[in-house]
Amino acid sequence: MDLGAFSISLPVKDLAASAAFYRKLGFVDFGGNMEHNYLILKNGDHIIGLFEGMFDRPMLTFNPGWDQNAQELDTFTDVRDLKATLKAADVTFAPEDQTLNTESESGPASFVVVDPDGNPILIDQHR
Repeated sequence: MDLGAFSISLPVKDLAASAAFYRKLGFVDFGGNMEHNYLILKNGDHIIGLFEGMFDRPMLTFNPGWDQNAQELDTFTDVRDLKATLKAADVTFAPEDQTLNTESESGPASFVVVDPDGNPILIDQHR
């Protein structure tokens, strides 16, 4: 099962202060928008998403269909297939209100599973 690109998503209290801190660690802007309260920063293959006011806990994030440079992959496992596989394996899902468009046949969609310690894992397909 290929989950796609990996990053950690962090809730932050002050986006500008957090971005300044991670830039000191060598991260550079990779995506996002301060005006929309989130930034994606990158250092080599390491990606951190900083999100102000969007969620409460740190989250592992996987992006099916993308490599670590947010470039589209020729082949990948669609988010809907990943969801079906995980459901069959009795993985715990977050409430359905954290699911986006997984009932459609194709295109962007996402869902959240929860590990045994309650840590959220976002599977977020953008294509």
